[in-house]
Amino acid sequence: MARPKQPPPEALFVLGGISQYLGAATAVGLFAQIAPASVALLRVLAAGLVIIGFRRSWRRSWSKHDLVWAGAFGVVLALMNLLIYLAMDRLPLGNAVAIEFLGPVAVAAIGTRTVRSTLALVLAASGVLVLAGLQSEGTLVGVIFALLAGAMWAGYIVLGHRVARDGPAVDGLGVGMLIGALVISPLGIVGVGDAFASPGLLALALATGLLSNVIPYGIDQLVMSKITRARFALLQALLPVTAAVIGFLALSQSPGVAECFGIGAVMLAIAIGGAE
Repeated sequence: MARPKQPPPEALFVLGGISQYLGAATAVGLFAQIAPASVALLRVLAAGLVIIGFRRSWRRSWSKHDLVWAGAFGVVLALMNLLIYLAMDRLPLGNAVAIEFLGPVAVAAIGTRTVRSTLALVLAASGVLVLAGLQSEGTLVGVIFALLAGAMWAGYIVLGHRVARDGPAVDGLGVGMLIGALVISPLGIVGVGDAFASPGLLALALATGLLSNVIPYGIDQLVMSKITRARFALLQALLPVTAAVIGFLALSQSPGVAECFGIGAVMLAIAIGGAE
């Protein structure tokens, strides 16, 4: 019997992106009642437990090498989640995601040092400057958080490929997120009580883990194992516009002409850099 045909990596990636930013929109809607750091903690913890339980990761033989790489991956992922939530609490969803992309684009440009990568970095920086300049003075902190999240995103791509190809893959994702949740728990543990005081709020907070971590990051592990890092980076050009569309539909965040230009510049930079 012929094996069922698997969907192409590109289709899986788009599905993961939609799920990720639906989860982000859900999280933004919770920030007025639960602190962003607490939502991030619940998101990472719930996602890690779901993956470990589904995969029965405790049955796997774990070497010290596997745990070290999975832990490093999970810590970077948890910090990325925490920082982007702190940014989204101060910036529109599409803007925060676009600014976050300066990190991966900069790392790619520094690593390749070609005319194409330099152009990508200039475009990305221009888009970020446009988006940062549109923000009020009080949201400069949000821009900084988004840039720090971008640095973590770069680490996520590098470590994620290592775990996907040479490590415990999806099992490493689950265990890594559990370790990452432990690392960020001092920042988010205080507000967790607010979530447990309301079953509805707790369910929504935990849903962010399913939508924003379990589905998209699980898909990322599958996609990363099948395509090159450069092709994966190219696909990420779809994410800023996905975030902007979800922000418009779910949160009524309407980007202006200048914001569209800034987001477009970042998307073009990702496409140029990923085509190396």
